[in-house]
Amino acid sequence: MADIAASDVGTVYVTPAHLARMEYDARRLRATPHRPHHSILAGRHASRLRGRGLNFDEIRAYVPGDDIRHLDWKVSLRVGHAMVRSYTEERDRPTLYVVDQRMSMFYGTRRAMKSVVAAEVAALGAWMAFQAGDRAGAVIFDDTDIHSIRAHRSRSRVQAVLGALAQSNQALRADSPARINPGQLDAALRAALHLATHDYLVCIVSDFLGADEQTLKLIRELATHNDVIAALVFDPSARAIPDRGTIVVTEGELQVELDFDRKGIREPLSAMFNDRLEQTVDLVQRCGVPTLAIDTEQPTLLQVARMLGHFALMRG
Repeated sequence: MADIAASDVGTVYVTPAHLARMEYDARRLRATPHRPHHSILAGRHASRLRGRGLNFDEIRAYVPGDDIRHLDWKVSLRVGHAMVRSYTEERDRPTLYVVDQRMSMFYGTRRAMKSVVAAEVAALGAWMAFQAGDRAGAVIFDDTDIHSIRAHRSRSRVQAVLGALAQSNQALRADSPARINPGQLDAALRAALHLATHDYLVCIVSDFLGADEQTLKLIRELATHNDVIAALVFDPSARAIPDRGTIVVTEGELQVELDFDRKGIREPLSAMFNDRLEQTVDLVQRCGVPTLAIDTEQPTLLQVARMLGHFALMRG
């Protein structure tokens, strides 16, 4: 792995040690999530855990200490705060993180790169699954390669996921010869289909560059026998271009410097970025799976904590 400056860790790149330290953060999330002060959903609802034959008890508000594997995403999104399914017996549930580390993720105008945020989300989730006694695995992809790690219940498997995340993340650089590959997202989802056969919790962490009708079909296929979450990672510049300053963007070979001080450059780019974000959100939401928004400005831990305590479905 490349030598990473200490100031770049957690902002430009991640290291295995940085992701390993998130084990403590994951323990804090399980113990002290933000608890909403809203009224809880009244009544009981018929439900079941996919193919497990467990006796359903109730749907109730999330409380500190509940396992995230029992979150009912659809009900949580509908009522605006986290709800869990309660059963008379607990069973193991594997989790699979599909993590985007393409060149399109090597971008950030605020706190961190999108690629860093995606790696941190996956690391937090893997540690939370491990602490809950669940199996954890991953499909990590860049513009050329896909690294599949089967879900297993062990600390060494989580560490393998973290190591693969860091290796893929550190391969990103502005002068990389890799060309942006929009179709790689679909290839990664096909790899996930081979691993997540039944009863998995699958979390897709990506900017969803290149998502199209085929992507929707693959996500829906994944959701047929699994619970799927789409975590859309975006930079605030997708909604509002900075009023000043310059950035350099690249697609692997060609590099262009954009001067935001010039109104003629700033306004068209702002409109284009915002339109693309709205189109991506609309496309992913058509899959019928919960869509969570993760930005590059706020600390990743804080955003995940808020999601556990209070859901807000991002819309344009």
